[in-house]
Amino acid sequence: MSNEKKPIITKEQAEEIKKTYPTPFHIYDEKGIEDNAREMIEAFSWCKGFKEHFAVKATPNPAIMKILHKLGCGMDCSSLAELMMCEKCGILGDDIMFTANETPAEEYEYALKLGACITLDDLTHVDFLADVAKKGGYAMPEVVSMRYNNGVDFAINNCIMGSPQDAKYGMTRSQLTQAIKKLQGYGVKKFGLHAFLASNNLGNDYYPTLAGILFDTARELTEETGADWAFVNLSGGVGIPYRPDEDKPDIKIIASKVKSEYDRVFTGEMKPSIRTELGRYMLAPYGNLITTVLHFKHIYKEYVGVDACAANLMRPAMYGSYHHITALGKEQEPCVNKYDVVGGLCENNDKFAIDRMLPALEKGDVLAIHDTGAHGFAMGYNYNGRLRSAELLLQKDGSIKLIRRAETVDDYFATMIFE
Repeated sequence: MSNEKKPIITKEQAEEIKKTYPTPFHIYDEKGIEDNAREMIEAFSWCKGFKEHFAVKATPNPAIMKILHKLGCGMDCSSLAELMMCEKCGILGDDIMFTANETPAEEYEYALKLGACITLDDLTHVDFLADVAKKGGYAMPEVVSMRYNNGVDFAINNCIMGSPQDAKYGMTRSQLTQAIKKLQGYGVKKFGLHAFLASNNLGNDYYPTLAGILFDTARELTEETGADWAFVNLSGGVGIPYRPDEDKPDIKIIASKVKSEYDRVFTGEMKPSIRTELGRYMLAPYGNLITTVLHFKHIYKEYVGVDACAANLMRPAMYGSYHHITALGKEQEPCVNKYDVVGGLCENNDKFAIDRMLPALEKGDVLAIHDTGAHGFAMGYNYNGRLRSAELLLQKDGSIKLIRRAETVDDYFATMIFE
């Protein structure tokens, strides 16, 4: 599928927004989010009970969560705060998947309180969860999910996740059998099987390959233990094209290939539903980080200094990730200048782009950094006392809605003790 890097807002819109909300800020496209979610849900409509559980960690904002929940999506949580955010949004019960690791007792207890569907990351967590439930006065859930790590590299894997054998997540194959038998002893009636073995995969083969592994494993486990499967959870991992020359995965083709694997394996009465936990695919292309050019530096290289920094978007500093950049109002101008686009942190990796060809820039130009709708604001931090930015929503009617105010210095000082 083609991939056009079109900014969410125009220069004129950006200049008008700046009068109320100074840069830097993250802005999200409501229509784009909704259209993409509907396409995802429709692609898997062949599977009865299919549900996408949006990965809250990607974009933890109530406004975004409510947009997706209204369309029929659940939420995937991995911490107490994310569980509490769901509760505050009125998202409860099986609409929540709770998939955490090294999980404290109070987080499992809160998940039990909300009726969330829990995914266990380790064999030892079976007894741990049972103990938490007993102490809290909760019955063990009727459905419990387990996270599987098959220890095998995918040919379509990439560097963000690395080798499954080096990943801290999931159970081995033999541990799954042990976990099921233990859980059956605690009264669990049905099971879910989950795996997340690679990240940001382009092309259309990751989900079908993973689905085949999980479907076969579920059938084997039923033969071994008599387990009844409520669902198989393909988790996340479907990528987005950060570079203009990359193609977007075709979710319709992906879902069709998953169906082929499903029909191959589940030929009898066993017909588990399918769940997914996408974050990046659901949100990344529908967010931009908007920032203003402040300075130029002419030494061994040409530098453009902007008012955003790695505290607003950590991925380039953390992974060396590419994010496309558009100079608003200069979309049709030739990219004749080579720049490093940098922020103001006291770290040399605070660079949004290195040796990037862009139009000739001037102070005051507004830049849109693309594909920041997931793992953008969410990974923000306060190093150097930098404050996290506002988040805005471009609504379907063209109006702008503030969905998170910018931090203030008072916020930054709030937890400090000056006495």
